[in-house]
Amino acid sequence: MSTANAEPRVETLGVSAIDAPATPFYIPAAESLQERRPRTLKHGDTFGVFDHNGDARVGSGMPEGLFHRDTRHLSHLSLSINGARPMLLSSTLRDDNATLTCDLTNPDIFDAGNRLTLAHDLVHIRRSRFLWKESCFERLTVRNFSDEPQDITIAIAFAADFSDLFEVRGTQRVRKGELHAPEVGKGDVVLSYTGLDKRQCTTRLSFDPAPTRLDGRSATYRLALGPHEGQSLFIAINCNHQPSDILVRRAFYIALRDARRALRSSSSRAAAIVTSNDIFNEVVRRSISDIYMLITDTPEGPYPYAGIPWFSAAFGRDAIITALEMLWVDPAIARGVLGHLAANQAEVLDPSADAEPGKILHEVRYGEMAELGEVPFRRYYGSVDSTPLFVMLAGKYLGRTGDLASIRELWPSIEAALAWIDAYGDRDGDGFVEYGRRTGEGLINQGWKDSHDSIFHADGSLAHGPIALAEVQAYVYGAWQAAADILRQLGEPGRAVAFEARAEVLRRAFDVQFFDDELGTYVLALDGDKRQCRVRSSNAGHALFAGLAYQERAASIVESLMGASSFSGWGVRTIPSTEARYNPMSYHNGSVWPHDNALIAMGMAQYGYRREAARIFEGVFAASTYIDLRRLPELICGFPRKRAQGPTFYPVACAPQAWAAAAPLALIQACVGLEFHPDEQQISFDEPLLPPSLNEVVFNRLTAGKGSASVSLRRSGQQTVVDVLERQGDMRVMIKV
Repeated sequence: MSTANAEPRVETLGVSAIDAPATPFYIPAAESLQERRPRTLKHGDTFGVFDHNGDARVGSGMPEGLFHRDTRHLSHLSLSINGARPMLLSSTLRDDNATLTCDLTNPDIFDAGNRLTLAHDLVHIRRSRFLWKESCFERLTVRNFSDEPQDITIAIAFAADFSDLFEVRGTQRVRKGELHAPEVGKGDVVLSYTGLDKRQCTTRLSFDPAPTRLDGRSATYRLALGPHEGQSLFIAINCNHQPSDILVRRAFYIALRDARRALRSSSSRAAAIVTSNDIFNEVVRRSISDIYMLITDTPEGPYPYAGIPWFSAAFGRDAIITALEMLWVDPAIARGVLGHLAANQAEVLDPSADAEPGKILHEVRYGEMAELGEVPFRRYYGSVDSTPLFVMLAGKYLGRTGDLASIRELWPSIEAALAWIDAYGDRDGDGFVEYGRRTGEGLINQGWKDSHDSIFHADGSLAHGPIALAEVQAYVYGAWQAAADILRQLGEPGRAVAFEARAEVLRRAFDVQFFDDELGTYVLALDGDKRQCRVRSSNAGHALFAGLAYQERAASIVESLMGASSFSGWGVRTIPSTEARYNPMSYHNGSVWPHDNALIAMGMAQYGYRREAARIFEGVFAASTYIDLRRLPELICGFPRKRAQGPTFYPVACAPQAWAAAAPLALIQACVGLEFHPDEQQISFDEPLLPPSLNEVVFNRLTAGKGSASVSLRRSGQQTVVDVLERQGDMRVMIKV
């Protein structure tokens, strides 16, 4: 996918039917996710997608339901009152994403003779739902607010199709496994399926109290409620779980307590930020909550899954970039990402998985189709940039924390990644790293823009491989610089100097081969014939992020990125409107991605273009103010910003998406020039600039070494004043002007 997605998708708008089959594993856009604005929950390898009523109603291409390890364990869930669908009052997620609460009421209900039997708004239903340890827990509270007793029938219909996530996304299967007959007990139902891979999946629905009537498709309660009387019903939906001795009611409260504690514990590691802008504070809270909801605890540490619904899995590129964006907030995420990717590093050649020794993971899938090889993503390595980004992250983690012990432990994997760059990354020995899939089943394009048509020439013709992407060379440069920094601290200065020399050679060659004077920026890529893809793109901004660009090139690159054809007002487009394949509704050819903009802004700030970084901040922040829950999606369309109008949404964008959620946090760091020096127990602000929408920013729990500090930045005329509010340990705060 793109850095946030793992597989290329067909452009859902503006692409002909003839083009569509060229892209395997694409996501069809039969219905817009933005139209439904689903509610999402996640814990570990389990996630749920529900509508505003709390139901899951399956339609073509819709991902609603309860999923566990890439299999849909509940495909239908619907609630009715006296045979009618309740009316929505409100639907909210807690600020920490711990629970979904849906408030519903009854519509006017008539009998067969069209006589009104229950007037609207007399019965209130509150659904409280959360996920914990492969289970979905729900409490239904039904209350009669009328002055008369009411006989209420609550019915909960359910079904499980056990579809593989790739089936839900649109991939057609010739054969499927066997659905078994439901096993119905007094208070529970077990639905099960045996796949073609011989694995059995089960879904157990348990009810407390036992329903009045229960079968393999629904549970029915007949409640006699006096005036203002209420009753609570409890449901537990377990994925592959054995029955529990604990009553569902008690299990609900125990799990709710544990789920909230776990979220508080993990998010408490994070530095906190509070600003003078209440709306931005909401964006920050949602960003932090989404990141920690998306994190799955692995044996190696916390690992952010890419996004819901399509990419709730371990992705290499996505997790690395998320960890880079979050490094100032919570470096433990980077440590977990590095450890998990090292544990899953490729060790052998496997063309079917695009695996080569030392290569870093692209994605892991656990579903039936992956196990059977119907999709190549069981453990897949088809990304050209994950490996150099892995080394970059290791270097930046060391610079952020000073944790040499962890880096020493990871060093064999870092060395293997560096060796991959030479042995496999540079396929033709020209000094640049290229990609090309090893079989016809892999991804066609293997950078973060991995749609089938995302790499092209100025006339719009598609480039053929092996392809050397501009940003990948930047990441390789960053990897070699990181290796030099690490080696110097490991006591090997000679090898450090050698890597620095290689980085400088690459820098000179890149400038010669990729910079185009007429375009005023770096070209998108070199194709298999070493012809330039003379296309302006956001990729050039990544050369600033990694430090590959010469300082004298920065001004024209920034001008190209911030010009009217590229900067939409909401952010920098993936490609500007001047290019042949520009389509503001496309996935990679004209859209705006928050994470892309965050990296670009971080790069601009490093080269001294902090005001331009602040413009990007303002654009991305402005977009978030129009979005449900202040939740930045994976991408938005690249239409120009218009006065008093919000952005145009992309129909099947994932939300939440880890690297999009982390983008506002990375953008504020870029604007204020926040840097860490753990060896000196020092933090610094390099020419800090507050964006126009923020008059004050307070950072709490900023750590460097063994010290920490809380710091306030506030606007005073044209200056930014920095005040230390609190410090612990021998902590210094420096301001560079």
